[in-house]
Amino acid sequence: MLTTARNLHPPPRVLARRLPELHSSVFRALNVLLPEGLGRSDCLVSRIADGPDLYLQVMEQHDYTTFLRLTYVIGNQQQHNPNAHIRVYHDARMAEATAFSPEQGIHRLAGPELPLHGLVVRNWRLNRALLKWLDYLLAQGHSAATLQPAEDVPPGFSAAPEPEPAAT
Repeated sequence: MLTTARNLHPPPRVLARRLPELHSSVFRALNVLLPEGLGRSDCLVSRIADGPDLYLQVMEQHDYTTFLRLTYVIGNQQQHNPNAHIRVYHDARMAEATAFSPEQGIHRLAGPELPLHGLVVRNWRLNRALLKWLDYLLAQGHSAATLQPAEDVPPGFSAAPEPEPAAT
């Protein structure tokens, strides 16, 4: 008897064509969660009954992009899990996960040593996982209304960045 392995994902070129749609879906889900007018150094927390604290930190903000960190802080050891790093493209109305675990941080994984199809599949998996987590967070009751400024910033979060000096 011969067995065949079934590929669970479409070919990378099909995934590459579907990525913009996935990034738009992530943006829409994230847009329900994010409050209007995020500040440059915001660190917000959402607390709901029977759930860990959800922290959102603005790591960078520019005219057309914002780089966010979204994570649960769990238990006495205050583990960050999952730890999603998300780049939001406001003008294109898209958002993408750049990392989704504490080990990855914000490392760039593009370069000549990685084949293009590997990057497409990795991007697809990260953003599908992020979209499912965002849907879960919204179903649990997290929203822009539940995100409040964090009084105490958990370990592993940087304090508010220093303002950039004015050009003279």
